[in-house]
Amino acid sequence: MRLPPFERYFHLLQLIGVFIIGGLVGAILLNTLHTAQFEAFYNSKSELEEKLIQYEKDIHNLSQYKSHHTVIKSLKLRIEDENNSTEKPKLDTLTQNEILKQVREDLSIFIGQSIYDIDSNAQFARKLLEKKVYSGVLNNDYTIEMKTVLLVDNTLQVWMIVRKYTPSPS
Repeated sequence: MRLPPFERYFHLLQLIGVFIIGGLVGAILLNTLHTAQFEAFYNSKSELEEKLIQYEKDIHNLSQYKSHHTVIKSLKLRIEDENNSTEKPKLDTLTQNEILKQVREDLSIFIGQSIYDIDSNAQFARKLLEKKVYSGVLNNDYTIEMKTVLLVDNTLQVWMIVRKYTPSPS
């Protein structure tokens, strides 16, 4: 049995190999771009869903308390960046949305309360949220620290700092 001389087909085999490698590299690049676009789409979708839920709650509360002019009608929560932001990584939008959702549930007791009686509940809220651990937020634990609480135009605005929870060694 005689083998054909492959020296004659060497350039053709090289061309086929380069074509296959180019196809693989192109498929990898296309998959990477598709994954990045899908992740951006998913993040914006979850952020918009969270905003929609919040707007529906705000509309419900505003319509429920429209005749009351001295009650808290809505909550506005903001997460501040820490001063030494170079040391700590920023939170992604999914984590921020989940933390804001849980804090909103904790502070929802203030909706419908008189703005003149909020001082009696302020200490309660501070103790409620002071160094509270939110566990299971995308498989991580976080603590929040309230920095500023402001009540303007029947809206309770809260600025807070979110840190990753590290249990004390004991």
